[in-house]
Amino acid sequence: MSSRRLAKISLVAAIVMMVVAVGGFIVSLVLNAFFLDKYNAYGEVPIPGSGNLYLPAGEATISLHTVVIGSPNGGGLPVPPLGVTISPPDGVAQPVVTENIGSTTTVNNDAHVRVWVAQIPAAGTYNVMTDGKVNGFIDPRLAFGHSSSYGFLVWVFVAMFVVGLVDSIMSGVWLARTRRKAAADFVAGAPHFPAVGPTVSPTASVPTPEAPTSTAHELTDEGVRLERLKTLAALRDSGALTEEEFETEKRRILEGH
Repeated sequence: MSSRRLAKISLVAAIVMMVVAVGGFIVSLVLNAFFLDKYNAYGEVPIPGSGNLYLPAGEATISLHTVVIGSPNGGGLPVPPLGVTISPPDGVAQPVVTENIGSTTTVNNDAHVRVWVAQIPAAGTYNVMTDGKVNGFIDPRLAFGHSSSYGFLVWVFVAMFVVGLVDSIMSGVWLARTRRKAAADFVAGAPHFPAVGPTVSPTASVPTPEAPTSTAHELTDEGVRLERLKTLAALRDSGALTEEEFETEKRRILEGH
């Protein structure tokens, strides 16, 4: 398989990889935001209020969950001053709560935004107390759950796009080099025929009329140029030469170079 064809295959593969990466990125974002994000998997507690929730060991997200009319101002749900106290079962260490504001997700006037991330030391039933300045919010609650387990897919597709981009650049450079090399090989390998004319020896005698004669068809300079132009056109038609490269080499041939 020629180097030029390999370069074309590599370029097409790079473009396909980038298209797949963009599509996968969009799909993974939508899935993670609307279908795989279990923000209220462990239950909800009204604000203000209290309740008992069973929380498994590990990381738990705490989100503000409310009903909105229309789109939130500025595109995101404003987070008012909130407070949460998580009391562990007897003999269990206090959970560590860290502020971690996330992006807003809104579906059919139902909006939620991550506010905290809690590290739960052991599975058990925890008492949760909430408070905050939530005047103006409709049915505000703190939802306990977990984020999507497939969030890493977003970064996989980002990496795939970067690889495809680098591959496309390298393939484009490779393809350009093969075109230039094909043109250079043609110019270097084109036949250069010396001018052919009758050779008269100083000591040669004039042939007698009875001597047989024969007609030799020799290539003239014009014939050589014609053959080179035909070869040049074939290289252009096959894609080995661009139109600009073809015109440059044709001009050189017609000028006698």
